[in-house]
Amino acid sequence: MKLTRLSAAIAAGALAVGVIAAAQAATNETIVTVVKVTGINWFNRMDEGVKEFAKDNPGVQAYQTGPGRADAAQQLKIIEDLIAKKVTAIAVVPYDPPTLEPALKKAMDRGIKVVTHEADNEKNTMVDIEAFDNSAYGAGLNERLASCMHDDGKWAVLVGSLGSRSQVQWADGGINNAKAKYPKMNLVEPKLETNNDGEKAYEVAKEVLRKHPDLKGFQGSSSLDVIGIGRAVEEAGLQGKICVYGTGLPTEAGKFLESGAVNGIAFWDPKLAGIAMNKVAQMLVDGKTVQNGQDLGIPGYTKVTVEKGPGKGIIVRGQGWVNVDKTNYKQYNF
Repeated sequence: MKLTRLSAAIAAGALAVGVIAAAQAATNETIVTVVKVTGINWFNRMDEGVKEFAKDNPGVQAYQTGPGRADAAQQLKIIEDLIAKKVTAIAVVPYDPPTLEPALKKAMDRGIKVVTHEADNEKNTMVDIEAFDNSAYGAGLNERLASCMHDDGKWAVLVGSLGSRSQVQWADGGINNAKAKYPKMNLVEPKLETNNDGEKAYEVAKEVLRKHPDLKGFQGSSSLDVIGIGRAVEEAGLQGKICVYGTGLPTEAGKFLESGAVNGIAFWDPKLAGIAMNKVAQMLVDGKTVQNGQDLGIPGYTKVTVEKGPGKGIIVRGQGWVNVDKTNYKQYNF
């Protein structure tokens, strides 16, 4: 009788230990989002999404990190450190996708799940998440620019980094759209690099205006391009004489939209992209993947399309693109 009770107690104890161990194992799941650069509004907004995901998934430790300045080598070092720490999953917005290929391959070889964003040329990823079709997005910006320019005149294109796959695709989407449809639009400065830096974009825009005093339009790619361009246009007193469109955030671009130095912006919500990356990373950890037409339960990602990526992974595209101008930018509080 005593032996039976003892056996039962041992079994109960073992069960309790197992439950505790399972709980501990659950909290040992770590998903780290690595962004291009910390401290700018775009990625501060993405961090809100990462924190919301962490709050909604208490069994997962989820947080965001990144270099203090936009630098491929610094981002690579952060990822190497995360691999050494044996995190569960890495969700990364690459500054320069090719630079990260060896490290992301190493991560996957060690069982770490890898998700990317704004990098549909990344080979060593399991899932790359895009908010939309990048070429169509760039063409859409260009259509608005062309309308403002009356389909005629000199224009220039800025990009944050020539290594940033999505930004180059947006620029090319705009350039190809104008080439195909608006022969009187004369591209005088294609893809000038601004290092994802508003001050640099301002200096580049000033030089373009000096070099081409009869310029009629700018198309920007980095969220900070329109800020620098808008500042240069305002300083030169050229509001209403030069058309400016590009990717941007309403809170940052608002004052330039109000002054007329920037005519319109487009964007997707970085917060929602942050949630999407982490949700897909969690799916991979759970042995699941994204299916064509699936609803991820996130606005802009309710009916995603799935295609094969350049490596063994897949590219998932949403419909999360938003156009705003002076009339409606206040509807968005980020």
